[in-house]
Amino acid sequence: MNDRIRSREVRLIGPTGDQLGIKAVPDALRMARGLELDLVEVAPNANPPVCRIMDYGKFKYEEGQKAKEARKKSTNVSVKEVKYRPKIGKGDFDTKTRNVIRFIDEGHKVKITLQFRGREMAHPELGSKILDDVLEAVGPAAKVDTQARLEGRSMSMTLSPDKQAQEAIKKAAVEAERKAQAEQAEAEQAPEATAPSEPEGASDAEDENVEDGS
Repeated sequence: MNDRIRSREVRLIGPTGDQLGIKAVPDALRMARGLELDLVEVAPNANPPVCRIMDYGKFKYEEGQKAKEARKKSTNVSVKEVKYRPKIGKGDFDTKTRNVIRFIDEGHKVKITLQFRGREMAHPELGSKILDDVLEAVGPAAKVDTQARLEGRSMSMTLSPDKQAQEAIKKAAVEAERKAQAEQAEAEQAPEATAPSEPEGASDAEDENVEDGS
């Protein structure tokens, strides 16, 4: 960087990314200092080396923030576990499944576990049905990482977010909302339907009928 650059000439990139061609290092340094910026080697192994005029302190700060965010995202993603029973009631099933969907939406993997007790072990198909129902409720937002398998007295399956499907779902929801808003606005702007006009002479005929009946 700056005076530490040993090459005689470099391929220079401006602060906005424009190509400035091959420059002698003293000229490149003069240009950088004229802008109160730094001359930084970004591809030292190229021939000639590539340098860019930039604010090195700002660049290092932004790179550090990006790395920090990447670490934060990687550490926040974990495997959540949601436990079901083969004879679970509808209310409990709905509550637990909402948690599964929430975890998937937040980007977590989810391990679905079914615990068998006593004679329930003789009916593993009950557990398979529960897992199928969970998959149906979650929909395309998740994909199966580990297929359902029975281990001892428990059956488990692991789901993970399907990011492409989630993006498609969000996009479809946005489009549907826009369409609904457009239809509502169009309906509000449409003129109100006018009441049908009374046929000419109808009121006179009614008056005559009243007089005749008096």
